[in-house]
Amino acid sequence: MIAVKIDEEAILRECKQRITELLKQVDADLVFWDRNELQKRTCMSWNYIQDNFFFDPRFKKKKVGGKWLFPAKEGRQFLELWLSEQPDC
Repeated sequence: MIAVKIDEEAILRECKQRITELLKQVDADLVFWDRNELQKRTCMSWNYIQDNFFFDPRFKKKKVGGKWLFPAKEGRQFLELWLSEQPDC
């Protein structure tokens, strides 16, 4: 008879690590965000974005044709900084 022991904690750690790596890879696949992706990533409406940080000179953006594009890496960095600057309620 064969007995198999499974270290559930080790498997859970490995799964979490792999999921984190995959999420980073998916995030790294996007070079630019468009308006819809920005709204999706921030869970904010377009009006809220415009009223609160769109015109901040630190927020990198470029209009190409009629479409706004935002560099994904710089956008994420700015948004993390912007959120840290917001007062606690």
